[in-house]
Amino acid sequence: MLQAAVPPTRSLRWQRQISSPLARQVDISVSAAKLTFYLWWDRQVSGKSAHHRNRRAQWLVGTLLDLGPTFIKIGQSLSTRADLLPLEYVKALGQLQDRVPEFDSNQAVAIIESELGYPLHMLYQDFDRTPIAAASLGQVHRARLHTGEEVVVKVQRPGLDQLFAMDFQIIGRLVRWIDRIVPVARHYNLEEIHGEFSEILGREIDYVQEAMNADRFRHNFADHDRIVVPKIYPKYTTRRVLTMEYVPGIKVNDRQGLLAIGIDPREINHLGICAYLKQLLQDGFFQADPHPGNMAVSHDGKLIFYDFGMMAEVQPINRNQMVQTFFAVLKKDTDQVVSTLVDMGLVEPMADMTPVKRIVNVLVDRFADKPVELQAFKSLRNELYSVFEQQPFRLPAKMTFIIKALTTLDGVARDLDPQYNLLSAAKPFVKSLATIPARQGGGVGELARQAKDYLAYRLNKPNPTQNAIERLETRLEQGEIQIQVNSIAHNRALKTLNLSVRALLYACISGFSALTGAILLVGQISGGAMFAFVIAAVAGLFLIRSLIRLMWRDRVDRMLD
Repeated sequence: MLQAAVPPTRSLRWQRQISSPLARQVDISVSAAKLTFYLWWDRQVSGKSAHHRNRRAQWLVGTLLDLGPTFIKIGQSLSTRADLLPLEYVKALGQLQDRVPEFDSNQAVAIIESELGYPLHMLYQDFDRTPIAAASLGQVHRARLHTGEEVVVKVQRPGLDQLFAMDFQIIGRLVRWIDRIVPVARHYNLEEIHGEFSEILGREIDYVQEAMNADRFRHNFADHDRIVVPKIYPKYTTRRVLTMEYVPGIKVNDRQGLLAIGIDPREINHLGICAYLKQLLQDGFFQADPHPGNMAVSHDGKLIFYDFGMMAEVQPINRNQMVQTFFAVLKKDTDQVVSTLVDMGLVEPMADMTPVKRIVNVLVDRFADKPVELQAFKSLRNELYSVFEQQPFRLPAKMTFIIKALTTLDGVARDLDPQYNLLSAAKPFVKSLATIPARQGGGVGELARQAKDYLAYRLNKPNPTQNAIERLETRLEQGEIQIQVNSIAHNRALKTLNLSVRALLYACISGFSALTGAILLVGQISGGAMFAFVIAAVAGLFLIRSLIRLMWRDRVDRMLD
């Protein structure tokens, strides 16, 4: 993980901007303009150099840390958006760690007393003013109630409500502006993504909502004695203060620590994967940020969940599609997997499915019931990102947090057991489903039916020879033998279209940069304005070059016709 060594005065620049909406808008607009320019420049000048993209990606991570809580959370979620960003950016954002300096404990005490309405000594018998953890949204202190119960108190960082409202208003304006001047951006549903982020992150800073989430999560796992959810104390909880039971444990990805106390990491791995399959496929209510800081293991081998701020729901129709996908993967039914991806809106229905089917086929064939080899996984991941760049993939906003949870969980699983496989880890979950009556409602009955069908499939699984023939047929169908037909007229049309799209992109960048420069001039930020105008000028030159090449190609095409 990136240990963001950001000086406190720099990393908390956003706190000083809370009282100045204009300065905040300028800061965000300049950062957005730079990112747009860097993406465009890398693509035009140094697109083949991973070194340049890595540098820009590290710049983006630092910029998001500087911009504060809103953008740290957005950056972490964008780490799953290979349909929006290049591979190097996605990898860098995947390492973005929410680490900022703690705020003054006197401020924390003042917030607690203001929110709960009593002096600190009347609320808690003991209160440790040194926080045990700090992040951009708040910090956590240990305490003891007058009843003797050990608790932790989470206190929200000052000014977050105002900052979130300001940031999402600014981002909303930028998104609407981009959608108007860049038609291709509408393909990515930016306004829908903006709405999803603002809703979920808005709920994350409401600790009363988090307390309700914890109670709902505890109810869902009431029959699972190896899942621990700390008790919430409503009397000591408000929108900005949360008091919950102190439940110590070993960090969930501390493999050596688990081995030292006699706990098998593979067993914890299976427990965690089954818990998440239950959340996603059975309950439709899941922890959207399962990083190692939000989970731990008790000394008797139970899995502890800590943070319930970033929770998300899976609608019944999406849950049924995910159930179908899950069992199709277990059955290695490539066509069914691709079909459900289309149904969920992850793939354009009119797209050429050959590359998609090839990737899915390799995934289910290589990883469903075999140990995950790290090098093979990395190789396939790079190929998958390549397909994302070339194919009309899209990721609906409602799927963003599901993908984020799954990819984060996959990282934790590989830390615990580098050779884990999905089928082995999912066996306890599938077997438990088979005992549920198929007539049960709420989507659980369908899940049970699918589980029973799968177990029947395993009992009547075709022999290896038949499997080999079916795989050969699948590979032939998916384009292992390809016939290429080239058309001169077709190639000319594609080149003309490419030039037209480039000209449009240059025009958008030039206009956006000029507008940003004007805003900066009004704000008397001459340095930033000069940078924006330079970008506008460079983009304008490339626009002129593209228009000239477009005119020349049009003239040549007419001569050839």
